[in-house]
Amino acid sequence: MTDMNYMSKFPAAPLSFLKKLKKNNNRNWFEEHRREYEEDFLKPAQAFVEIMAMHLIEIKPAFQAIPKIDKSIFRLHRDVRFSKDKKPYKTNLGILFWEGKGKKMESSGLYFHVDPESFFIAAGMYEFTKEQLKKYRETVATEAYAEELNRLLKKIEKKGYTIGGKSYKQIPRGFDKDYKYSELLLYGSLYAYDEKEVSFLEDKDPVKLSIRTLKDLLPLHNWLAENICG
Repeated sequence: MTDMNYMSKFPAAPLSFLKKLKKNNNRNWFEEHRREYEEDFLKPAQAFVEIMAMHLIEIKPAFQAIPKIDKSIFRLHRDVRFSKDKKPYKTNLGILFWEGKGKKMESSGLYFHVDPESFFIAAGMYEFTKEQLKKYRETVATEAYAEELNRLLKKIEKKGYTIGGKSYKQIPRGFDKDYKYSELLLYGSLYAYDEKEVSFLEDKDPVKLSIRTLKDLLPLHNWLAENICG
C-alpha cells in the first residue's frame, strides 16, 4: 500500500522529475537519480492510481486500477531496437484504467497523460486489433448500433471533447458508401479526449478532474466495452 501523503505531490513532483529527465535522457543520469524517480515519480503516481481505484469501484467496479509499472502505470523505458530515436526514456507519465480481463491495450479505458508541455485525458480505445476492427465495422453497419454511437459522440463533442481515431479516407470495401452512418466506418480506433497546456493542471485536483471526465465519456466507454471488447 502506497503512502497516500504522496498524492499531495501529484502531478507536480512527477512533472519536475520529467523536466530533468528530458534534459538528461541517458541511463547514467537515470541510475544516479533512481531514488528521485521512486520518490517523486513512481510513488505519487501509485498514490493517484490507488485513490482513483476507490472512486472507480463506485462508478463501475469492472475497471482495473493496478498501481504497478506495466499495469496502470506505463513504464518510462523505451524500446529503441527499431527506432532512430535512441533516447532510452519517455518523458511523459501515462496512466491507464481499463475494463475487462483481456489485455489492457485491447480494452476500453480512461487514459491520463502529462508531460512537461501538455496534458490530456482520454477515454475509449486507441487502437483496434484486426479482429476488433472487423467487429466494429460489422457493428456500425447495423443502423441501430450506429445511431446509438453517433448520438453519444455528438453529445460528447458538445461538451467540448475531441473525437479521435478516424484514420481512413475511404469507406472500406464491401460497405455501402451511401449508408447514413458511413462516416463511422472511417475509424480505425475510437476515443474522445481533451488536451491542454500543462499549466492547466496547476490549480486542478487531478482526481476530481479524472472522475468528471470519465463520467462525461462513460457512454462511449460503455458502448465500446459492450460491443467491441466483449
